[in-house]
Amino acid sequence: MTHPATSIDLPAPRLQPAAVLELLKPVTWFPPMWAFGCGVAASGSNVLENFPLIALGVLLTGPMVCGMSQAVNDWFDRHVDAINEPNRPIPSGRIPGMWGLYVAILWTLASLAIGAALGPWGFAATVLAVVMAWIYSAPPLRLKQNGWWGNLACGLSYETLPWVTAVAVLAAGAPDARVVAVAVLYGLGAHGIMTLNDFKSIEGDTRFGLRSLPVILGAPRAARVACLFMAVPQAVVVALLAWWEAPIAALLVAASLLAQLALMRKLLRDPRGLAPWYNGTGITLYVAGMMASAVALAP
Repeated sequence: MTHPATSIDLPAPRLQPAAVLELLKPVTWFPPMWAFGCGVAASGSNVLENFPLIALGVLLTGPMVCGMSQAVNDWFDRHVDAINEPNRPIPSGRIPGMWGLYVAILWTLASLAIGAALGPWGFAATVLAVVMAWIYSAPPLRLKQNGWWGNLACGLSYETLPWVTAVAVLAAGAPDARVVAVAVLYGLGAHGIMTLNDFKSIEGDTRFGLRSLPVILGAPRAARVACLFMAVPQAVVVALLAWWEAPIAALLVAASLLAQLALMRKLLRDPRGLAPWYNGTGITLYVAGMMASAVALAP
């Protein structure tokens, strides 16, 4: 008598905490956390007296909202990452099944809950940040399909929004127009930083129709556009700080910009090869100028 063939039940893939942390990309948390810190400096608030609120804001902008945006992006980019970064948690299978989407949704809800604890200004900013993160990566809008609009949304979300939010939360009111102007300028400058990040993904972006600036313009022209986006807003910040009678801050930002321009000359020789190098040198000078500007704007 023959017996029907039986299949061996294999254990279902398990979600690995280390893979979840990698999915949230801690290395990307610094820009919005730093921007929130610039907002704290610009508010002129006493850090010790407001430490619980500030700590909650840093947690929200970095590990929560930024981490959530990375999870959302990785889920909707899993096919592109299979080409560009096959070792990422989702394409490598270390985050199996639908778990990438579940993590993105869970982090979204947790971010909204923490944002509510920061009062009406903090919650409104969190809702805006969450919406921007989802429409940046998810269809049907998927802003990242166009390098002009996607990088603009990303720059304003990473730099401008946390900065303005910190001031509004700590002051419990609308931020000063000067703070908003400088925060917006640095957010516009971050458009160029986002373009540099796209150089590593040209092959996958081309195959799947993502029109990043390196894909649309080619690497040399995209690098020049990125440098313009980074340099021009900082030049405007220098002029504004001088006009607002903050000469020391204006000189510091001007010195930072001049050093960046020297580094940009080298970057333009080999944009694809030197983009990571510039991210570690020129961007450091960029964020230092942000803090100098923030301190000058404090009441």
